[in-house]
Amino acid sequence: MAALISNSLIRPAIFKAFPQVTAGISTRQGGVSQPPFASLNLSNTGPDSEVSRNENRRRFCAALGFSPNDLVCSVQVHGTEILQATIGGLYDGYDAMITQQPQLLLAASVADCTPVLVYDCQTHAVAAVHAGWKGTVAHILSKTLLQMQENYGTKGRDCYAYIGPCIGADYFEVGEEVAAQFEAPFKNWNSTKNKFFVDLKMANAAQLRAFGLPAQQIEITPYCTVQHNAHFFSYRQEQGSTGRMLAAIARIS
Repeated sequence: MAALISNSLIRPAIFKAFPQVTAGISTRQGGVSQPPFASLNLSNTGPDSEVSRNENRRRFCAALGFSPNDLVCSVQVHGTEILQATIGGLYDGYDAMITQQPQLLLAASVADCTPVLVYDCQTHAVAAVHAGWKGTVAHILSKTLLQMQENYGTKGRDCYAYIGPCIGADYFEVGEEVAAQFEAPFKNWNSTKNKFFVDLKMANAAQLRAFGLPAQQIEITPYCTVQHNAHFFSYRQEQGSTGRMLAAIARIS
């Protein structure tokens, strides 16, 4: 983790073979926001200074070779609505976005929820998905892939995906009512704590595999927003008073 201390952006290795694609997820370093949003807060809304958020957004986009005008974000609602993006901007009510259009930087906002980025190397479609526990249970990722299939002809064998930093399986403690909504492979009963723990990364990876992505075409980050809270924002660890990261992907050409 030492390398992350000075890094404001993580580049998924899974997309490095494709020069026509750029992708990255921010850390909490490298911005101008003051505590408790220190420092690269990329939240779309909230109590942080709008001036700071705009400068942070400019820095993030520039690091990926884009302007904030190219950024496609949404005020997320933990639902399953999917935006087919054609122009940059801040939208409302979408938890996933897809496009086949170049020069649009699709971004999912996270601070414990699971970000998933997808690239179809045949149709050159891309997707950014925000999958919290509600979205994961509602199969937001599966629905996004099916929408890509319907709109662009996407096939699982042609896709590459990155599952980014989120709350890890050792830290996502949930009640029985939440655990009951997850299949057995993705939850674990801790008899010491008398609590269930859920693995959001594995639950979303299973949705990718079910669509036909080979395991070797899925990258799963080892980072956890709670365990590595010095490097990532965590809504749970910081009790709601924190910033947001962006996980973004774009087709360059």
